[in-house]
Amino acid sequence: MNIIIGFLTGIAASMGLGGGFILIIWLTLFSGMPQAEAQGINLLFFLPVALFSAVIHAKNRLIEWKTVPFAVIPGIIGAAVGSVISLSLSDNTLRTLFALLIIPVALREILHKKAG
Repeated sequence: MNIIIGFLTGIAASMGLGGGFILIIWLTLFSGMPQAEAQGINLLFFLPVALFSAVIHAKNRLIEWKTVPFAVIPGIIGAAVGSVISLSLSDNTLRTLFALLIIPVALREILHKKAG
C-alpha cells in the first residue's frame, strides 16, 4: 500500500495539488508514524518529485522566471527558520499545527465557488 500511496502522492505533487498533505496524512494516520518523522520523509520525497516536475514545467514554459527568486529566496529562509523551530516542538504540537493549517485549506476548497 505504501508504494501505491507514494505513486499517487507523486502524481498529486507534480501537479501542484498538495501531494505532501496526502503523504503526511497517510504516514501519520494510517501507518502510525510520528509527525516529525512523516514530515522528514515528506521533505525527502519532495526533492526528486519537485526537480522532475520543475524540469517538465520549464520545458513546457509554465514557469514565470521573474517570479522565482521572490518565492524561492524567502522560502529557503523560511525553511531554515521552520526547521530550527520544529526541533523544539513536541510531536503533538507539530500535529496540531499541521491540522490548523490543513483545516482552513480544506474548508476553502470545499466551499470555494469557481468563478465563471
